[in-house]
Amino acid sequence: MSDPVVTIFGGTGFIGRHLVQRLARLGVTIRVATRRPDRALFLKPLGNVGQIVPIPVHYGKDGSIARAVQGADWVINLVGILTEQPGRTFAAVHDELPGRIARAASAAGASRFIQISAIGADSASPASYARSKAAGEAAARAAFPGVTILRPSVVFGPEDGLFNMLGAISRLAPIIPLFFRGRPTLAFDGLFPQPRFPGAGASLLQPVYVGDVADAAIACLRDAKTAGRVYELGGPTVYRFREVVALALDVIGRRRCLVPVPFLALEVAAFFAGVIPFSPLKRDLVRLMKLDNVVSKGASGLADLGITPTAAELILPTYMHAYRAGRAETLPTI
Repeated sequence: MSDPVVTIFGGTGFIGRHLVQRLARLGVTIRVATRRPDRALFLKPLGNVGQIVPIPVHYGKDGSIARAVQGADWVINLVGILTEQPGRTFAAVHDELPGRIARAASAAGASRFIQISAIGADSASPASYARSKAAGEAAARAAFPGVTILRPSVVFGPEDGLFNMLGAISRLAPIIPLFFRGRPTLAFDGLFPQPRFPGAGASLLQPVYVGDVADAAIACLRDAKTAGRVYELGGPTVYRFREVVALALDVIGRRRCLVPVPFLALEVAAFFAGVIPFSPLKRDLVRLMKLDNVVSKGASGLADLGITPTAAELILPTYMHAYRAGRAETLPTI
């Protein structure tokens, strides 16, 4: 197909800006459907004059969505939230919106539709976030049977949420909490019992580079054989959360006390924080933090799309330098 037109919902977000940049290099005409087109103007210099066009869309109105995809050859939905806030619920953003965009894409005659979901999407998950992602996948599949679903693990890269958060915490605080379930055990070191926390920071993560996620979406758009399939996207290494923390600290050259904290304490904090309308700490987020976030055994992934996963160790130094220590630090790690 020559000079295809693609409509991207959520193109101003973390993954979206990398995807827009890569699509622009291919000469694709890009519509960035967003509630605030003025906030998408920073994307225009990524392409040629007139190649990247921010257009207004009202996610609550089917007619507005239909206008956004009219004449589009490809449609991509990147819209997602990690926690619910007033006016932005999992039901509206994850459950309903993918199906509504998929129906509009089908009616407009789009040849390809990509739905960005998440590893762990499961209708039986204890986390509402994961259940809503699964519901959105089902709605998209029902409306557009040829939809390709991408499920990335935790995504890293410039402006990411995980490693930048760890960098910011390490710059401001002398400790970093490692959450654990259950009870500590006692081990004798000489005459005195010492507590041990084998489950502290034990949740598994498989961070995937944002550029690899964008490349995966493009590979799926260009290969019709990916239609109707699901791909789980993870990086080359599976880490425990405490290993992710250690990696971040090593890159920025800091030492911090890693303190075991029971998930119960975080749950109590989330319970009280829940009364604050725009608090980022929610009880559902705590449930999500307890779950492993890795590619399922036997799942199709980056390799099936011809993409070699990029190691975090190669990318983190390119944007974590802002958090580097300015002097030697000697705080102990426990």
